[in-house]
Amino acid sequence: MAKEELSLNELAKAIFKGAGGMDNVQSVVHCMTRVRMSVRDDSKVDQAQLKSIPGVLGVVDDEQLQVIIGPGKVNKVAKAMVDQAGVELGAELPVSGGSGKDKVNAKAEEMKAQQKAKQKNSPFKAILKDISNIFVPMIPAFVGSGLVAGVAAILTNLITAGTLDAGTWQQYVDVMNILKNGMFTYLVIYTGINAAQVFGANPTLGGVIGAVVMLTGMNPEAPLKNLFTGDALAAGQGGILGVIFAVWLLSRVEKKLHDWVPDAVDIILVPTISLLVIGLLEIFLIMPLAGFISDGMVSGINWVLNVGGAFSGFVLGALFLPMVMFGLHQILTPIHVQMIDETGKTMLLPILAMAGAGQVGAALALWIRLRKDKELSEMIKGALPVGILGIGEPLIYGVTLPLGRPFITACIGGGIGGAVIGAIGGVGAIAIGPSGAALIPLIANNKWWAYVLGLLGAYAGGFVATYFFGIPKEKLAEEKLAEETVTEPIAPITSTDAIPTEAVEVFTAVAKGVARPIHEANDPVFAQKMMGEGYFVEPENGHIYSPVSGKVSSIFPTKHAIGITTPSGLEVLLHMGINTVDLEGKPFTIDVTEGQEVTPDTLVASADLNAIKSAGKGTEMLVLVTNMDKVKDYIMDHRGEVSPGAELMRVETK
Repeated sequence: MAKEELSLNELAKAIFKGAGGMDNVQSVVHCMTRVRMSVRDDSKVDQAQLKSIPGVLGVVDDEQLQVIIGPGKVNKVAKAMVDQAGVELGAELPVSGGSGKDKVNAKAEEMKAQQKAKQKNSPFKAILKDISNIFVPMIPAFVGSGLVAGVAAILTNLITAGTLDAGTWQQYVDVMNILKNGMFTYLVIYTGINAAQVFGANPTLGGVIGAVVMLTGMNPEAPLKNLFTGDALAAGQGGILGVIFAVWLLSRVEKKLHDWVPDAVDIILVPTISLLVIGLLEIFLIMPLAGFISDGMVSGINWVLNVGGAFSGFVLGALFLPMVMFGLHQILTPIHVQMIDETGKTMLLPILAMAGAGQVGAALALWIRLRKDKELSEMIKGALPVGILGIGEPLIYGVTLPLGRPFITACIGGGIGGAVIGAIGGVGAIAIGPSGAALIPLIANNKWWAYVLGLLGAYAGGFVATYFFGIPKEKLAEEKLAEETVTEPIAPITSTDAIPTEAVEVFTAVAKGVARPIHEANDPVFAQKMMGEGYFVEPENGHIYSPVSGKVSSIFPTKHAIGITTPSGLEVLLHMGINTVDLEGKPFTIDVTEGQEVTPDTLVASADLNAIKSAGKGTEMLVLVTNMDKVKDYIMDHRGEVSPGAELMRVETK
């Protein structure tokens, strides 16, 4: 049974704690799967603590501290964090007592943060971070608009084939195209606004600079000329690459003008001069140059894919997961967008999407080979559905990467899927955002079948490579040990059992719930029977009874465990919960004292199961014989649902 995750507020508090406290967090943002934090002092971050938080799938420490939560939940966790800090997403978090700090201390903090940034960020990392910050906020719109476009494309194909009546369905297609165009037609404007926010320029001016690329208002009968070729300028030339560079220039010009222009006329002169200078540069210099660069880049990528075929597909598919791991995949977003803008599709995305499919195949192989590892199995079950839909981070950081070897075999699976698509050729996506199976509706020119073949190839490749070569040796050893320690179920105990009753200690269920053999416990120390033979009950309520007749020999200070000695000298441990020693006794009330005689009818403790679960701990009530040298023989009857006092084990003593 997997650990129950914390509530949103508890998870937010735990992440702050692992990040060195709220004072150590400078800002909080999120993408589709990760909470991204800028921290003030890296030395205060406790990655081990962060990774141990229930609900956290992994941690990446790059120029930002990234905590992997998973899709659908990450936005709620990030919102809970900023709500606790009293700021908006992306805003700077105040430092405790900040209102009382003087300007000198505030300036010192600012300089410290700047110095840290200089030490930590290389120019290349800074570029990647800026690109990420520009496009990550647009990902939800890419996903929504892309899927709407995919549905519209499917309906259009059905109308063309005569399957659907055009008079009835065309209006639905038109509506979907209007919705889709709300994103993609004005993408340069959204890019300009986001780029301005990243570079520190006026966001509205950034949007205007983005709109300039559309050349709205130009006389088509007397178009403006490209200064280098003499040809007419075309709307959209240079695309988002030109917009990003132009807005970066805008931020520099704006800052200089704010320094030079008197405050009285700043609001009039700065935007006017900025727009004139950058707008003219954009139209006559940046657009032609960016257009030349982007055309060459798109043509080059398509040429490599067409000429390289299966080889190019394998290399790209195999290398994409390491790019994701290091955050380098963000640089590909503007390339995808530019390819779609120029050719109507990106042939790069379907191949790169195979990397996630390789993860799925690898995870399936791990699930089958390591089925005794309950914690890993639960992790895979939770991460597989979103992995199939193209969200790979849960599988990367929660399953394959921590194990090492499966990450490599998953990359091989992605390469095989990429090789399949590369060999077929001409497989492109009309929009970005979705991946995995969710990308199928967005495949252009009815080549969805080729993409599906690639997915199947990646699934199979990742599965086979991992099944035969990707299972870590230590995990195989643990699996073998778990299989060797499985106790065969024995028929229910009756009065005719072979063991003489005078030499037998009877062990019973300690709570109402479900009884299980000890080898199924989530803690490997118990599951591998390092502390002795026994069983556990997953309780329905917190009323915990003695498992045997005997005398209470010890009560642990943290109240999570009670020792009982039977009349024949068996030392029995009642261990309440998994890792509950960390809770310092708070969820437990002990109802007996040391030296007290107890029977299976004695209520020995009360446990607050909700408090245990909220702390991320297991609630299993474990019963073990810790001095197995005193045991001559034993038989067990693991019967599933039980009530307190139900017989579960009989032990014959020496």
